[in-house]
Amino acid sequence: MTLPASSVGEFRASVRAWLAENVPGSPLPPWTEREGFELHRAWERTLFEGGYAAVDWPAEYGGRGADLHHTIAFAEEYYRAGAPERINMGGLYLLGPVLMQYGTREQCERWIPDLLSCRTIWCQGFSEPESGSDLASLKTSAVRDGDHFVVNGQKIWTSMGAFADWIFALVRTDPEAGRRRKHDGISFLCVDLRSPGVEVRPLRMVDGTSGFAEVFFTDVRVPVENVVGDVDRGWRVAMSTLGFERGAVFGDHAKFSLDVRALASLAHARGLDGDSLALDELGRLLVRTEIYRSNVYRLADLAAAGGELDSRASINKVFWTETQRDVFAAGLRLMGEDGQVVGDVAALDGAPETTRRAWRDWHHRYWYARAAMIFGGTNEIQRNIISERVLGLPTEPRPR
Repeated sequence: MTLPASSVGEFRASVRAWLAENVPGSPLPPWTEREGFELHRAWERTLFEGGYAAVDWPAEYGGRGADLHHTIAFAEEYYRAGAPERINMGGLYLLGPVLMQYGTREQCERWIPDLLSCRTIWCQGFSEPESGSDLASLKTSAVRDGDHFVVNGQKIWTSMGAFADWIFALVRTDPEAGRRRKHDGISFLCVDLRSPGVEVRPLRMVDGTSGFAEVFFTDVRVPVENVVGDVDRGWRVAMSTLGFERGAVFGDHAKFSLDVRALASLAHARGLDGDSLALDELGRLLVRTEIYRSNVYRLADLAAAGGELDSRASINKVFWTETQRDVFAAGLRLMGEDGQVVGDVAALDGAPETTRRAWRDWHHRYWYARAAMIFGGTNEIQRNIISERVLGLPTEPRPR
C-alpha cells in the first residue's frame, strides 16, 4: 500500500529517529577496498532489516510503497544524518525496477529478495573497449546451446565489478539481425560472476582506488532462463535501464547541498572567509544546488499529477553530473597544495588526520564525478538527445 501523502512529516520524523539510533558513529572505510566494502554491505543489511532498503519500491517487492515525496524525505534525512554511501545502486536503482517491469515472476522471486537485502551485489555490464557511446556496436556474444547460452567477450568500466556477485549484461544473441539493424539481436542477460570462465580484473584508478573493473567471459555457460525480457529484444530493456540511470535520483539534491556546506567549512579552515573569489564560487555552487533541489520537487509534483518524466532524464543527467564535478573541483582548489596530490597518500605523511581524510574523500569523489559524465551515456550524447528529442531541433549529420 502506498504511504498517504499526509504522512510525509510523520514519516520524516520516524526516519530521522531511526537513523539517529543506527547510523555508525564513525565514517566507514571507503567501499573501494574489500574491508570497507564488506562493512558497507553490513550497513545495507541493517537498512534492510529496518525496512529502509528501498522505500519507493512496491510493498509486494519488499518496499514501503512510498511516493516521490516520501522518497525525497527519506533521502534528505539520510544525507543529513551522514549515513554511509549506498553500494548496491546497480541492483536497487537499475536492475530492480527493470525486473519489476520486464522480469518473470520466477526471476523476481529468485533475485529481488537477495538484491534488496544486499546478500547479492549486482553490477552493470554494458560498456566494452570499443563500444561506449555507440553501445549497440557491442561484440560480446551469446550463442545458444540447448538450455544455455555460451558467452564470450569483455566488459569494461564496470562499477563495483571487483566486489559484485552478479552482472546484468547486454550480449549479442543474433549477429545477423545486428548486421541488418544494430539495435536488434541483443539480449539482456544476468550472469553469475562465480561461473567458470569469468575473470574479473579490478582497474586501479589515478586516485589509488578500485571502484571499476573489467570482466572477461570465456565460454561461460548461462541458463537461457536468465534472459530478462525477450531474447534478441534486449535493447528496449537496456533503454529502460539507462533511463533510470540518467534520470533524477529523487533526494540526491540533499547530498549536493551538504557537499557545498562542506566546501564552506573547508574555505573557513583555509582562512578564506573574506576571499571574494572563494565566496563567489561558493555562492554560485549553492545557487546550482538550490536550482536542482527546486527541480526535484517540481518533478515530484509533476509525477504525482500523472506527468511524464522520461523526456527529462537526459536534462537531469547533464545537470547533476556537471554540478557534482564542479563541487569537487572547487574542493580540490580550496585544499590548496594538498589538493594537487594524486595517488600518493605518503606525500601527506605528518598532515593532520582531518586533512588526510578530506584528501581521500574529495579526490575519490572528484574522479568518480568525472566518470559520472561518461557512464549512462556521455553528456555529449545527452545534449544530442535533448536537442533532437526534447527541443525538436534538426538531427546531427551522421555518416551513411
